[in-house]
Amino acid sequence: MADVILKDIRKSFGRVEVIKGVDITIEDGEFVVFVGPSGCGKSTLLRMIAGLEDITSGTLEIGGSVVNDVQPKERGIAMVFQSYAIFPHMTVRENMAFGLTIAKASKEEKESKVQEAARILQMEDLLDRKPSQLSGGQRQRVAIGRAITRKPSVFLFDEPLSNLDAALRMDMRMEIGRLHEQLAATMIYVTHDQVEAMTLADKIVVLKDGKVMQVGKPMELYHEPANKFVAGFLGAPSMNFLEVDVQELGEGSAVVSNGALEPTTVKTRGRTFTKGGKATMGIRPQYLKLAKAGEGMLHGAVTLTERLGTETVVDVSLLSGGKVIASFDEDLILTAGERLDLTFDADQAHLFHADE
Repeated sequence: MADVILKDIRKSFGRVEVIKGVDITIEDGEFVVFVGPSGCGKSTLLRMIAGLEDITSGTLEIGGSVVNDVQPKERGIAMVFQSYAIFPHMTVRENMAFGLTIAKASKEEKESKVQEAARILQMEDLLDRKPSQLSGGQRQRVAIGRAITRKPSVFLFDEPLSNLDAALRMDMRMEIGRLHEQLAATMIYVTHDQVEAMTLADKIVVLKDGKVMQVGKPMELYHEPANKFVAGFLGAPSMNFLEVDVQELGEGSAVVSNGALEPTTVKTRGRTFTKGGKATMGIRPQYLKLAKAGEGMLHGAVTLTERLGTETVVDVSLLSGGKVIASFDEDLILTAGERLDLTFDADQAHLFHADE
């Protein structure tokens, strides 16, 4: 296997720079997920690692060697695409052996590696079927099996689950996670789905507009986001943001409030604020709790309720005219227009600069 190091990687299409100086170190055996909204550059970055896009400037190393000018087939990588990219006229066995056939491997070597990949993916009984006889999840496993047979140093996944329905996506997430544990391989995975990022990754790279916003372990990013974008992107439902006034400043804390929020002491987490100035307070929906009528820290009325069995998600219209989403880990019956008072642990809140 191999580590992957990106040093000041940039990519321009004509005069438009889409990757703007990316520095990332991916350790041997890590599962790293590039995540971000559509158009942030994550797939372009993956294609540059694969050698499918030229690098405008910067240095890319795989396994200690600079590979900027190395052909894709010589980089020791294998890529799994969103569209599966398997041949409809070939059997599963032939599809999985395709890379070995191109490399003119012996019949015995091909059969051995295909059988090993089929065992890992639990597909031994599907080897003689055609893709038209397979489900979407099985087709994606064929594409992954083709990558396994090549014994790459690095696996690259470009949104491999986006064509699957919700239940299959969950199953395939588990399959890919299990595969990583079995192979102990370096894997780089691109997705716009933050649930995939949080559940699969050893390390997440959050991208926006061709720049790295933050790199870290999933729960580090969840609990200590570097900025408002990361805070809002990771987590479902998304973090609530409230525009607040800074009333007082203390040692590592600030007292903030607005028309719907009672004065609340929030940690500043290393940021500097100005007394009398504006700030943005973030609190995740899961940390909002019901308070007794007339008590609590936030006050509003129920706008919409989603009862999901073990969870109730509530849109709350605040007295100040804003809104928050609360997520309660119980089944609640609430009616539109009902008064709702909420509280939260202020230590779970985040304070960002208003223009961040």
